[in-house]
Amino acid sequence: MKDRTPYQDKIIKRYYQNFDAIKFQRLCDIVSELYLAEERKRERLWKQACEVMKALGLPESRIEHLLQKKDPALLATVLKELEGKG
Repeated sequence: MKDRTPYQDKIIKRYYQNFDAIKFQRLCDIVSELYLAEERKRERLWKQACEVMKALGLPESRIEHLLQKKDPALLATVLKELEGKG
């Protein structure tokens, strides 16, 4: 009793194979938005960045440090480090 078609299974499989790349791209988008965002939107973007960093497996202490500083430039350096890993 399978709920998905073989085609849907392939889509799901590819999503999880590319999970890190998808999350990395989302973090890139968030950094770009942070530079341009108003104060109200920044809070929401930092919250999203926190969730993405956790999904990417960054250490909790590093995430806390970035959230305390709330500096998009620091977040951009994390992206450079992650890009070097990939």
